[in-house]
Amino acid sequence: MEEIRRRRVGIIGAGWVSEYHLPAWAKQSARAEIVAVADPSAEAREAKSQQFGIPRAYASAETMLANEALDAVDICAPREVHVALVRLAAARGLDIICQKPLAPDYDQAAALVAGLPPSIRLMVHENWRFRAYYRRLKAWLEEGIAGAVRQVQFEFLSSGMIADGEGRRPALVRQPFFRRQERLLVMEVMIHHLDTLRYLFGEMEVVAARLERSNDDIVAEDLASVVLRRLDDGVIVTVNANLAVYGAPPAPRDHLRIFGTQATLELDGIFLSAKGQTQRLEEFDADAVYQGAYDETISHFLDGLEGHAAMETVPDDNMKTLALVEDIYRLSRFDARDKPR
Repeated sequence: MEEIRRRRVGIIGAGWVSEYHLPAWAKQSARAEIVAVADPSAEAREAKSQQFGIPRAYASAETMLANEALDAVDICAPREVHVALVRLAAARGLDIICQKPLAPDYDQAAALVAGLPPSIRLMVHENWRFRAYYRRLKAWLEEGIAGAVRQVQFEFLSSGMIADGEGRRPALVRQPFFRRQERLLVMEVMIHHLDTLRYLFGEMEVVAARLERSNDDIVAEDLASVVLRRLDDGVIVTVNANLAVYGAPPAPRDHLRIFGTQATLELDGIFLSAKGQTQRLEEFDADAVYQGAYDETISHFLDGLEGHAAMETVPDDNMKTLALVEDIYRLSRFDARDKPR
């Protein structure tokens, strides 16, 4: 077992998502320290440096890696540069945790993974499966309280893409980069759910998929209807996601129902229940779950480096999620150039 030591970590990317990565690293201060941050935005990198007490800030990852003696990097930069940054860190023999998706598409991810030296330890930061209610739900499934699973239905609905009286779309106010993403709902959001469904139910294949776009302020899809089939027994898993639903809240919530022979298990936002031969109800704190998923992902990465646990979201596993994503785009035949209906 590897000796536990305090690792020196560099953060690449000081944008929106780093607001959740950095508090997670702070909770692991006995095992790791953030010694540098790199981002082309002077304002962003200096703000994070001051807010989290990071000693040094750099305008580029290349400069940071050339000047710092690091053990690992945490890549929080946009997906378009993940491949280049992973290769840059791997060339220096560093351990890597990289925000999802590993690459903009499956083929680029496969080429990246194939070219990595065997000694490189890489984990994809896929944190949704580390949310407290999904870990609890996994335990319930393993306990067998649902019995044999017969059907699974998942919904992720939001009104965030519906313009308000001033023409603002809440989803775009919160995450402006959604406007230019060429692959939006599935690659940016549903990828979390696909990974979590794999975590809960095992491997699946895509049977059918339809994608649509609701407005001209975005170039990609904000509606997805997907039918999946579990490989070992043929159980059907349906996924419906839509960011332009009248009557839905602007901030979407997960709604998962598992229909079993002994009980129905349901996650509805922050409420997790079992109804049937076993009766259970648990409520979770939304803010604690959200940050907690980042906390648990970073902790799991360090556990893996220290030899205490097998990393769950290593490239070989994550490629299976990316394969589902790619199949959805392929089967839907979605064309971002089509006008919304």
